[in-house]
Amino acid sequence: MEQRLFRMTVPTPLSAFARRRPLPPTRGLPGPAAAARWRPGLADGVLHGEVFAASREGSGAALALALALDRLHAARPDPAADRPDERRWLWVQDDAALRLTGRPYRPGLPAQLRHRLVHVAAGKPEDALFALEEGLRCRDLAFVIGEIAGNPRALDFTASRRLSLASEKHGVPLWLVRIDARRDLGSARMRWDVRAAPSMPPRWNAQAPGAPAWQAELFRARAHPPGQWLLDLAEGRLALRDGAADAGGDARLA
Repeated sequence: MEQRLFRMTVPTPLSAFARRRPLPPTRGLPGPAAAARWRPGLADGVLHGEVFAASREGSGAALALALALDRLHAARPDPAADRPDERRWLWVQDDAALRLTGRPYRPGLPAQLRHRLVHVAAGKPEDALFALEEGLRCRDLAFVIGEIAGNPRALDFTASRRLSLASEKHGVPLWLVRIDARRDLGSARMRWDVRAAPSMPPRWNAQAPGAPAWQAELFRARAHPPGQWLLDLAEGRLALRDGAADAGGDARLA
């Protein structure tokens, strides 16, 4: 009797499930393949993003600013008719980020942002995270930029999750630049890895510096599949490089 009960409780072998007919695909529920690829000007509701970049170039902070402005522009249905956004914006750096990249250079910022900058030089990463979270609770800010170097212990998944919740609750976008950092665990809705790309020559003076350009890899996103793009600033707007767009309107790096 004990032996018979033992046979009855043995689970069915996995090979038996493998021989069964698979279930038909569920209709009406879009899968990951059906998600639209990211493109400039796409207002997808993402409020918390991270940009991983090297300290030897300023591509990380530059792309974070471009993404923040691109999202603000996309969120306005008619930028020409609407009143321009004159709210201030916050830039927070810890000591390590200040040593590696320096303070923001106000004359080098976009003209519409120079007089609206609020800069916070925090000492430790814990202080920077506190300033970032407090800034996200202020709806009078247009967006928040942060720079933290390396992978400090304070910036764990719990801290990242707190930033995501604060950003989504109060509707203030956050772009956190991770300088010389490895890809650790985080809750940011979009995570980029960027490096500088050669600029296109200016139209009227080939010897003058060109507009900023980036080789950008989106390696994690909540609403988009991963991809790589070659991005430019065209008349102050984030754009795909001419001639690099595929049939779907997105640009992939070779």
